Amino acid sequence: MRIGFLGTGRMGTELVKRLLGAGHEVTVWNRTAAKAEALVDAGATQALEPAAAVADQDLVMTALFGPAAVAAVVVDAALLPEGTVWANITTESPAQVSAEAAWAGEHGIRYVHSPVVGTLAPARAGKLGVYVGGDDAEARTLVASAAAAYADPDRLVQVETAGETATAKLIANLALVTTAQGVAEALRLGAANGVNAEKVLGYLDKTSLQWMADFKRDFILGRDTSDAQFTTNAIAKDALLMVHSAAAPLPATTAGLESLLAAQRKGLGEHDFSAIMQAEA
Repeated sequence: MRIGFLGTGRMGTELVKRLLGAGHEVTVWNRTAAKAEALVDAGATQALEPAAAVADQDLVMTALFGPAAVAAVVVDAALLPEGTVWANITTESPAQVSAEAAWAGEHGIRYVHSPVVGTLAPARAGKLGVYVGGDDAEARTLVASAAAAYADPDRLVQVETAGETATAKLIANLALVTTAQGVAEALRLGAANGVNAEKVLGYLDKTSLQWMADFKRDFILGRDTSDAQFTTNAIAKDALLMVHSAAAPLPATTAGLESLLAAQRKGLGEHDFSAIMQAEA
């Protein structure tokens, strides 16, 4: 396929590399052009303006940092030609993606919401969870065939509406926020009673928090969190979307969000979100 890809941050870069490895022709654009230059060495073509990246493509994919960026780059700019299949990878709220889908339909654009679940390591290995959602089954199939380059085949899931897809992604990341907060509180409880972090992690074995404890063990025990797999800023953004998308309070998510905001205030926004657990170790 000929693919225009907008947004080459940490995750976007890994997705483009996988798409190139699968044989697709990818034209990339990023607001900070220097962040896309490395992909040229990998075989991508760099566009200096968004319009050049989306022209004459079989598929346009956006992996921007949030709803404001999607609005500015795509919607407000009326960027996409009629008939474009647009796969929006950016994590947004159900209301936001539903509004984008409606806007796209009014302009003859075939909208698919296709967020990913996972961090940089599974992205590099082609083992991400991927949701592919929208009411255009043919467009979903096209997007799923591209996403197969970076998805775990068992975790590539098609969903019938964009709004439900956004909900599914937020639910998946809610599990990260709440289990990270749970491990942080376990470490805090242990420290208050003279039990060190390594022992606490051992006591979490065979509990519902074991996966997170194992997943971030190296970071918890002192690995430099500046080597970010999933940044504090990114997951805090998602946690805010969760809180604002629920009709009633989400106490566990809110506690995790408060820890993430505290890490941001300490200057750890671009560090791995495990910083909220390392702080308790």
